[in-house]
Amino acid sequence: MPTTPDRPAPDAGPDDSLTDAEAAYLAARDTVPIDASDGRDLRTRDTVRLPLQRARDQVRAGRGRAPLALAATVAVGWAFLVSYLPVALVMWLAQIVEGAGSVGGAAIVGLAAWLLGHGVSLGTPIGPVGLAPLGLAVLVAWRLARAGVHVSRALGARDDGTLQQAFTVAGAIGLGWGGIGLLAALLVGAGGGPEVNALAALGTLFVFGTVTSLTGALRTTGALGELATRLPRFLRDGIRTGVVGGLLILAAGAGSTGLAIALNGGDASELIGAYRTGVAGQAGITLVSLAYAPNAAIWAVGYLLGPGFSLGTHTTVQITQVSVGALPAVPLLAALPSGPLGGVGALLPSVPLVAAMLAGWLLHRRLRRAGRDPSRPPRVVPWRRLTAAAATSGPVAGVVLFAAAFASGGSLGGGRLSELGTPAWQVGLIGAGVVSAGALAGAAAARMFVAGTTTRKPRTGTPSAG
Repeated sequence: MPTTPDRPAPDAGPDDSLTDAEAAYLAARDTVPIDASDGRDLRTRDTVRLPLQRARDQVRAGRGRAPLALAATVAVGWAFLVSYLPVALVMWLAQIVEGAGSVGGAAIVGLAAWLLGHGVSLGTPIGPVGLAPLGLAVLVAWRLARAGVHVSRALGARDDGTLQQAFTVAGAIGLGWGGIGLLAALLVGAGGGPEVNALAALGTLFVFGTVTSLTGALRTTGALGELATRLPRFLRDGIRTGVVGGLLILAAGAGSTGLAIALNGGDASELIGAYRTGVAGQAGITLVSLAYAPNAAIWAVGYLLGPGFSLGTHTTVQITQVSVGALPAVPLLAALPSGPLGGVGALLPSVPLVAAMLAGWLLHRRLRRAGRDPSRPPRVVPWRRLTAAAATSGPVAGVVLFAAAFASGGSLGGGRLSELGTPAWQVGLIGAGVVSAGALAGAAAARMFVAGTTTRKPRTGTPSAG
């Protein structure tokens, strides 16, 4: 029976079929056309190592890409609606259900709260309010990162691998987001809301939108991977370990805050019930508390690391000292310690160190498995690589913790509540030292354990008969 090129011979085996398929793919890969519009050779970089069908999809995407202005406008508008409408809805329920205010007034107040979530200070009769609800800020940052992803895909830049494309996408989204901030500030001022500096709103939202959308654009275009390959190996390992260590310490602060609220749940319920505002008002208070929960978690990190935090001028909340005066009836404040901790509570400062040791253990685990041949046992990681990565991870974690502590502070008016938060530079410095020491200790302990198990002599004896 004759055979054709599209139909293998009946007696062809699996190995012959695999060989033919590989040869066909290599031949097709070499015939990928060159894009004449910009002279880019599609045979380079991703096209060489990706299947032919994916290369063809990239060519088709380049032909039907959307305009940058249109893609950025749609993505920015959707991000604004998703992040603003929940805030406006809470304000509408709190005012309309209780018979106070109007839909327009609730919309203006919600717009002011939305600007506050970006860190834009508001001028009120009681003084400047600049304590940003980080829960809202995280929601906005997530939507803007997704906007960077969607705009990059719309432009056909997925896995493009160019920094220029990622920065172009982030810049376009940042400009759109800054424009929304300027318009929101003007509307709040014209609607009789809090005083807002329009230029400050424009600049703050431009930076916020550019930075957060850049994270999504870098990953989607593949530029982040390209950037990582240019860094020294120890620096890549240290950056990853430092970010993981900082996030683990923040998670420890969040867990401590949640545990404290759970143990004082009765007091928190009484504080909520003390507001005679009905179900809608109490729901609004609960949602506001949830929006500020990340702030409290970061303040708990300062508490665990030693510097503590303040809830106003001349106040101190530390493990060894608690000095606060009259505080507003906020459910989150039910988690405050009543005095210095003793007994088992004195072990709390060791929690960040344990988190850093876990990051070091993960570092050793990742390095031990990187590039390993599955047919051979995992190798022992050299000391030099472990120590270099652990030493680099400390400053990286310090930057992460400093940024979080800086963003979590602010004011709730003038006078006594003009200073709230934890000292950012102290948290960053102490956190850097804790992560460096803890990551090195965790990685060293994991290495010594693995080295001991791999060098242990196997048991000898007569093998049993099958």
